Amino acid sequence: MAQLAMVMNLDKCIGCHTCSVTCKQAWTNRSGVEYVWFNNVETRPGQGYPRRYQDQDRWKGGWVRTKSGRLKLKAGGRFRKLLTIFANPVLPNIRDYYEPWTYDYENLTNAPLGDDFPVAQPKSLISGEPMQVEWSANWDDSLGGGAEVADADPIVERVRKQAEDKIRLEYERTFMFYLPRICEHCLNPSCVASCPSGAMYKRAEDGIVLVDQDRCRGWRMCVTGCPYKKVYFNHRTGKAEKCTFCYPRVEVGQPTVCSETCVGRLRYIGLFLYDADRVTEAASVADEKELYAAQLDVLLDPNDPDVVAAARRDGIAEDWITAAQRSPVYALAKDYRVALPLHPEFRTMPMVWYVPPLSPVVDALAETGHDGEDVDNLFGAIDAMRIPIEYLAELFTAGDPAPVRRVLQKLSAMRAYMRAINLGDVPDESIATAAGSTGAELAALYRLLAIAKYDERYVIPTAYEVEGRQLEEIGCSLDYDGGPGMYESGPFGEASGRPTPVSVETFHALKDRQTGEGIADPERKRTQINLLNWDGQGMPTGMFPPRHRDSTDGRDGP
Repeated sequence: MAQLAMVMNLDKCIGCHTCSVTCKQAWTNRSGVEYVWFNNVETRPGQGYPRRYQDQDRWKGGWVRTKSGRLKLKAGGRFRKLLTIFANPVLPNIRDYYEPWTYDYENLTNAPLGDDFPVAQPKSLISGEPMQVEWSANWDDSLGGGAEVADADPIVERVRKQAEDKIRLEYERTFMFYLPRICEHCLNPSCVASCPSGAMYKRAEDGIVLVDQDRCRGWRMCVTGCPYKKVYFNHRTGKAEKCTFCYPRVEVGQPTVCSETCVGRLRYIGLFLYDADRVTEAASVADEKELYAAQLDVLLDPNDPDVVAAARRDGIAEDWITAAQRSPVYALAKDYRVALPLHPEFRTMPMVWYVPPLSPVVDALAETGHDGEDVDNLFGAIDAMRIPIEYLAELFTAGDPAPVRRVLQKLSAMRAYMRAINLGDVPDESIATAAGSTGAELAALYRLLAIAKYDERYVIPTAYEVEGRQLEEIGCSLDYDGGPGMYESGPFGEASGRPTPVSVETFHALKDRQTGEGIADPERKRTQINLLNWDGQGMPTGMFPPRHRDSTDGRDGP
């Protein structure tokens, strides 16, 4: 089977929340989901959103392995769900998320003349009453990894139980990094298994997990079942909602809104081919620390002739097979093995992967007077970096530090190897050998992580083939009445969609620069400039897939 997946390079996330805001504008800017962020960026260490969602002793999300070796939902099976179907007791409340608010701007504009300057008091978006702001989707950010939030971080608690000295919260030893999160679109989704009405489902063609709004009865078992707490309840419609991986966009070959608007270019989208028959077996391994390796084994080599033959036999289209062979997520996760899954111990087999952050170790070395880019210094400092390996291991490898250390060593070797090339020195192959790699592999990894262009970071096959017709003739899948949550009569209820945010349209210009005139690759620039024909409006033709034209004002549609 085929699975669309995402990789995020955490070294490049600057915490600007552009991805969150554009996702909010596209999908949850309506009544009933004011508190919902399909995409959010968390500051680590911190409690996260909702608070302490990683504490499954409290929230009962994900799967557990029984003594017989089988998997069962941590929240209980069908009988327990039947007993609690009308009053599910294991749910985050609005305070665990946060009570959304706006400001009384009318008071600013209409206040009478007086001696005091008028203020815009915060008021709840739910009740409309004045309120005091005490928490939000990333309250941890303002506290910068300090003891006020780090002490309540479930990962910090777990690491401290193993080694107290690994997490130090004095000002000089604090650390902080950003963790963007969306729905994991897991291979073994516990939210789907938790739904009594069968409204949650995983699309067979691309693995995206969605909610059938017609079948949803609002039992909210899916909210409990998801260990990442990425399923939400719309209190206006009484339905469950979640990240859709922007399927109306990916169906026509466009990246998700969060990916296209990402300032740091940290996201990659591509295709995995995987053995569906081995998913349960891989998710059921006895040792949690073996789950990462078991998940890798399920992913199939798209260049293997036997895999290609099996894909054709099972109805996977040729362009999808080609996309899997060019997939950046397969390269980062399986070929180079620098991307890791989030919390594999939940046994859902998540399909959003992360390249762990390395940057602080370079700064820490430079502050001591050493060369922060020297490979010998880097290798020796990895275990002493300000972001403890044990913390990263609890996030990405179920507590096993060995895979995280190998990833950081490879990233360090890549920096040192490419630094020599950029300075005009002879590249040292021993640097690559020390990290269990080759110089050619490190150069290719550098290309993908640092200077990859738009069409290298997003390799997305379209949902269907159009023979003999341009896309303008058949319209965009986003642009029809009753479409996927984009118009008044969409399945997400009233006001479920509005035109594409201005920021998304603006980033199409960025797409042009990334694919055409980027200065990072001068050779490619010289080649492409000769191929471009300009349309007189500063936009090169032939660089984009055909896009629908809005019949009302002539502007590009979503």
